[in-house]
Amino acid sequence: MTDTIDIPGPADGHDPRGRALVTGATGYIGGLLVPLLLERGHTVRVLTRSADKLPREWADRVEVSEGDATERADLEQALAGADLAYYFIHSMDGSGDFVARDRRLAREFGRAARDAGVSRIVYLSGLHPDIPDEKLSKHLASRVEVGEILMASGVPTAVLQAATVIGSGSASFEMLRHLTKRLPVMVAPKWLKNRIQPIGIDDVLHYLVAAADLPADVNRTFDIGGPDVLTYKQMMQGFAMETGLSHRLIVTLPVLTPWLASHWVGLVTPVDAGVAKPLVGSLVHEVVCQEDDLAQLVGRPAGGATPYREAVRRAVEGD
Repeated sequence: MTDTIDIPGPADGHDPRGRALVTGATGYIGGLLVPLLLERGHTVRVLTRSADKLPREWADRVEVSEGDATERADLEQALAGADLAYYFIHSMDGSGDFVARDRRLAREFGRAARDAGVSRIVYLSGLHPDIPDEKLSKHLASRVEVGEILMASGVPTAVLQAATVIGSGSASFEMLRHLTKRLPVMVAPKWLKNRIQPIGIDDVLHYLVAAADLPADVNRTFDIGGPDVLTYKQMMQGFAMETGLSHRLIVTLPVLTPWLASHWVGLVTPVDAGVAKPLVGSLVHEVVCQEDDLAQLVGRPAGGATPYREAVRRAVEGD
């Protein structure tokens, strides 16, 4: 454990938005969220195992707490003085029991946040159907459990539940991209016909930032999604059209199990198998928003929700 690096606050000594702790700041979502919080006037602190891996664009504008989220002392150091905490920690790495690790991490984080007097936790979870947890995929059931643990921590928590996030660097988008580009003809699982409500990364970031301003007593889940409900097959065809590829010939079969499909995905995409396999397993479910309450509370993104093909266009142009 190393000491938090202190940086000067605003010139007038006033911190208009409070201190926000961002975990997982070297990851996809966390790395994009930090500069937006800075623009909103937050003092931002990041918890990271290695300060050297932080993006150069904002590394010198934040407080850095080097440490490990599995260590109570490191959590206490990172959370000290924080008003708001973004929880982007997960253990999907292909080794061991990620469900048990995520359960333990969430419990310890929730306890440490409560003891530190944090006013709100914001967690990005997975959109899922309204069925018993035991019938969900392992990945989605774990995401649901983590959200429940954080909401039960004693710290008001906003659990934002999203399906496929469309943005360059999103694991689920990269899987979609590589499947579409590399396989003009494919035999695929029947659940590629399941309905999905994807959401553009800009919209996800809008809701993550806005969740900081929710009323103090709000402690619940929120579904977030884009304006389009599509099958995974339609998403692949939409990606092909936006990127100038020919129409993809996709034949679905009822016999390709999630286990087999995960290995199939691993053969044709560079997405890490420890991440790809749980994501593929979750595609057996239809994931469509059941409510739109967060937009009613904090407002929609500027210009409205981003259509799927527009989100794809932005993602490709941003490469």
